[in-house]
Amino acid sequence: MEYGPGDRAFYFCEDGEKMNWHVFSFLEQYYLFDTPSNSLFNIDRPTFLRLKAESTTEDASKYRQLYEKEFSSAVNEEVEEELLILKQEGYLAEDDPFLEKPVFNLKPDLKALCLHLAHDCQLRCVYCFAGGGAFGGDKSLMSPEVGRAAIDFLCSASGEKEHLEADFFGGEPLLNKELLYALVLYGEEKASSVGKKMHFTLTTNTLELNRELLEFLREHRMGLVLSLDGRKEVNDRMRGKGSYQRIVPRILEVIRDFPELTHYVRGTFTRYNLDFCQDVKHFYDLGMRSISLEPVVCAPELPYAIQEEDLPYIYEEYDRLALFYLETQKQGDPFRFFHFVVDLKKGPCLPKRLLGCGAGFDYLAVTPQGELYPCHQFVGEKTFALGDVFTGIKAAETRETFRQARLYQKEGCSQCWARYYCSGGCHAHAYFANGSILKPNYLACKLLKKRLECALALNAMQLEEKANTP
Repeated sequence: MEYGPGDRAFYFCEDGEKMNWHVFSFLEQYYLFDTPSNSLFNIDRPTFLRLKAESTTEDASKYRQLYEKEFSSAVNEEVEEELLILKQEGYLAEDDPFLEKPVFNLKPDLKALCLHLAHDCQLRCVYCFAGGGAFGGDKSLMSPEVGRAAIDFLCSASGEKEHLEADFFGGEPLLNKELLYALVLYGEEKASSVGKKMHFTLTTNTLELNRELLEFLREHRMGLVLSLDGRKEVNDRMRGKGSYQRIVPRILEVIRDFPELTHYVRGTFTRYNLDFCQDVKHFYDLGMRSISLEPVVCAPELPYAIQEEDLPYIYEEYDRLALFYLETQKQGDPFRFFHFVVDLKKGPCLPKRLLGCGAGFDYLAVTPQGELYPCHQFVGEKTFALGDVFTGIKAAETRETFRQARLYQKEGCSQCWARYYCSGGCHAHAYFANGSILKPNYLACKLLKKRLECALALNAMQLEEKANTP
């Protein structure tokens, strides 16, 4: 059964893996994903083994022997016939039809800013990219002058773009709460005056949330990212003793009293809690239904850093999480897990899939002093300073480097079956792991591919269930 076609897809390729298609199994079901067409097929075991033997080099003989042992020559003839039909219809292609063709003249129009309202924080999360939440001792707050200049810069540098975004970030942005109020009002008025619309989001540890602020967020239809890492012992180990007890009631207040607010509960798992499915279940038991749990990004020598030897266990944990995801759907009380949300029929256009997040090009971060960086994770890396909100972009060459850091320029990405779903991965993760934004983070790629397999299989099961429902 085919569940696609739609737009397209991507990844960091296994040795010998075919670049334009991928076969995998999940819950004793077998799937073929065709990359260029973004099509997913439910296949049988003989077809799986036959394609698996073709798509890998290291274990090819193992799959070939299984195939020959389990199935007769008659079955083999049927499989070859079906594969020939697929190839005649344009699937299982040898060459990437987009590798040489995509040429996009992307205009240097800004779409979004990440506004660091504060470089201070009440917590000192061990893994924080900001060095314990305070950017190496910088506890500065953004001034109203810098905030207004940032909004003005976004509006003037956005060109023909009509829909703009401003993300309030930190540190903890609510340590500068009055400026948030002021910039939302200023931003909406400024955008309207130039024929645009501005949407705001807030990432917060929740400690400064109160009813007045939540009413304001609801009135202005702001999105929320609420930080919590999971079970009490997991959260408090990395985010500070007692933080769980302070955070959970505030998140539950949002869910209970402000259901109109679009939100995600966003956590980080480390080597200390590789059983992170239990943390997702804990969120669910608390009543949380929009969840994102991300693998930690940090120096590999740190004790909580995920290691390659952890991958088999993490893969099994994602399988356990996918099973739990299915169970809640069958019970009629599902939740959203950020990495399992895949739409085979709709999605970003090809230029967006090739460019990725747009960091350093149409998305920039603004420090409390007004400095511009490619994204929040590059803040403080002076090599990547782009200019400031008062005088604009000064490091045009650096910005051009990010504009050119598209999928097909990244090492290994053009050879990866999953390439149109990660757009080459995070520039910052690549840089801090390998010293280059063009060399993806190996572990991040491996984890992303596993999540995508789960997401694709879950998507197929949901579509099949719909098709079979009277």
